[in-house]
Amino acid sequence: MANTSDIRKGLCIKHNNDIYKIVEFLHVKPGKGPAFVRTKLKSLTSGKVLDNTFSAGHKIDDVRVETRSYQFLYSEGQTYHFMNTDDYNQISLQESALDAPGLLKEGEVVTIIFNTEDSLPLSVDMPASVVLEVTHTEPGVKGNTATNATKPATVETGAKVNVPLFINEGDKIKIDTEKGSYMERAKE
Repeated sequence: MANTSDIRKGLCIKHNNDIYKIVEFLHVKPGKGPAFVRTKLKSLTSGKVLDNTFSAGHKIDDVRVETRSYQFLYSEGQTYHFMNTDDYNQISLQESALDAPGLLKEGEVVTIIFNTEDSLPLSVDMPASVVLEVTHTEPGVKGNTATNATKPATVETGAKVNVPLFINEGDKIKIDTEKGSYMERAKE
């Protein structure tokens, strides 16, 4: 058993007969009244996200998990296939277990969280950023840079990302997997 002071991003907890992963949290200490923790929880079984508030000191039932590195092999519709980088065992997961399936390219190494009680995979954690090649974008218009102007671009996985006007087809860009946004041009 843990309490609200142990809440951190990525912690897996049992709540309302389901297993949730904490996506966001904020400790709030109002001037009047008791402190509380505002959280955003993602269900690891259904993928639904809910907002929940825990009062300070509230007991939470944390789930013991272990992480393993897996390489993404390929996808078939809603099913994604991964291979353990240590023993080469393969597993298949549904798309709902992934946070950003559109940014996942073949060969990418991800971290999969397993429940230690029943060894079932709970969720897939992407690396903080990925480098992908731009496969389609309109050319930028010269002189149209008075503000931080962006244009839509399609990357090699099929995902759409807004990029600055100077990015062209064939450029490799670094993308933040949490927000799905452009970070910088990748260094060759």
